[in-house]
Amino acid sequence: MEWKLEVVVVPVSDVDRSKLFYEEQAGFTVDHDTLLRDGIRVIQLTPPGSACSIVVGKGVIDSPPGSVKGLQLVVPDIEKAHAELVARGVEVSPVQHFVAGARVDGHGEAWNNFLFFNDPDGNGWAIQEAPPAGGQAVLG
Repeated sequence: MEWKLEVVVVPVSDVDRSKLFYEEQAGFTVDHDTLLRDGIRVIQLTPPGSACSIVVGKGVIDSPPGSVKGLQLVVPDIEKAHAELVARGVEVSPVQHFVAGARVDGHGEAWNNFLFFNDPDGNGWAIQEAPPAGGQAVLG
């Protein structure tokens, strides 16, 4: 049996602001923006190339806005990802790697190159460079 992660709900305080951030700055695709009964609004957005989406909305989760940390994307080129996010106006960390559990500026070995950013509510994202062939993910 296959188990596939389909959606992660991200708690936000301002649905429209979050939609704009994820669509225009993070570059996610808006799959749908649906208003359901009783003012419940569900917006599903998907990072380019991902099989898993996020959902932001009104009335979809009880967690406090900004409480999700450790969401992670992988990219083939960390420098290109950094340049794209900066060009879109995202406050993103420099390329960093882990040494003995601490984040250090600069490039590390394969699977040890990261960027970090937060959405407007403080939900935390990491972007990891995935080398072209082989290897396993290792977090310092």
